[in-house]
Amino acid sequence: MSASVKAKLRTQQIETPSWAYGNCGTRFKVFTQAGVPRTVEEKLDDAAQVHAFTGIAPRVALHIPWDKVDDYAKLSRHARALGIEIGAINANVFQDDDYKLGSVTNPDPAVRKKALAHLLECVDIMDQTGSRDLKLWFPDGTNYPGQDDMRTRQERLSEALMRVYDRLGKDQRMLLEYKLFEPAFYTMDVPDWGTAYAHCLQLGERAQVCVDTGHHAPGTNIEFIVAFLLRVKKLGAFDFNSRFYADDDLIVGAADPFQLFRIMYEVVRGGGFDRDAGVAFMLDQCHNIEPKIPGQIRSVCNVQEATAKALLVDREALVDAQRSGDVLRANEAFMDAFNTDVRPMLAELRQEMGLDPNPMEAYRRSGYQERIEAGRKSGKQSGWAA
Repeated sequence: MSASVKAKLRTQQIETPSWAYGNCGTRFKVFTQAGVPRTVEEKLDDAAQVHAFTGIAPRVALHIPWDKVDDYAKLSRHARALGIEIGAINANVFQDDDYKLGSVTNPDPAVRKKALAHLLECVDIMDQTGSRDLKLWFPDGTNYPGQDDMRTRQERLSEALMRVYDRLGKDQRMLLEYKLFEPAFYTMDVPDWGTAYAHCLQLGERAQVCVDTGHHAPGTNIEFIVAFLLRVKKLGAFDFNSRFYADDDLIVGAADPFQLFRIMYEVVRGGGFDRDAGVAFMLDQCHNIEPKIPGQIRSVCNVQEATAKALLVDREALVDAQRSGDVLRANEAFMDAFNTDVRPMLAELRQEMGLDPNPMEAYRRSGYQERIEAGRKSGKQSGWAA
């Protein structure tokens, strides 16, 4: 069985976020680190290291305007020369002072116009980079009852999304992300997967939901959401991270590796792991105290391990137990796969792919970290607001 699992794992691809390579952190403090990128090109250089040591991270998501450049075609060529590609383009409508009361749902038409122009600019960038996915997350919402009309805000949101959707090329997609709370605390305009799904359903088949694993209320059954969206062909992407309390943006699998396994099982069960399913497996994490590149390598490996375990579930035994109503045997089929140590199999897979069996140790031995710490001493370091 390991041979078939390894064959499927060879096709796995995980997209890393450009912003995770720069200085980033919590709302309280951003701790700067030596050697972080000063330019978008250096972010790509670092991302290429993650791909070089894992073999399954060939794309890098950009965040605009953090990653804005004069020549995106040139940036794409730089990525390709490193053996990677530009992935999703992420819009940013949450930093400007104008967006205090919202972006595309703001009561001020001038602010809504500005936000829409930025979203359309991101589609222009997609055209230049060859990116397939436009990822949208909106900070829009209200803090107090009566602050604004909730129905009117939904109408403004719907209008903006339709304008952007109509601008997309035939091979491009819109990924709509949601968040339970923050920065708004009374109501968010896209608070949950149901709201995102409803808007995507209205837009068309090229609008799909992005599930951020940290954007749910405590106790939410995320794997049910994944199963439902896969069933109706509306799961477009993940933003993988981990949380203990709220939107912690920690290394994926750090807080609850069993949850990650359960999610990946539903991905496998629902056909989402198939290449033609189009599900983008992306990381969205905030490395505040851990080193940037090793943090991404660890995250990629954690997703890979959870996927391997999900592929090891004995579906025949599981379905048989489910049909006979044998609760304990069904759970046993799940737990047997989860408790399997897949690291030896993944080490074999990496060796077969011409990689070091231990990506973390291989990166430490490479000397790359020491070189960037010594060589990136001048210039402004990249960070959240770069």
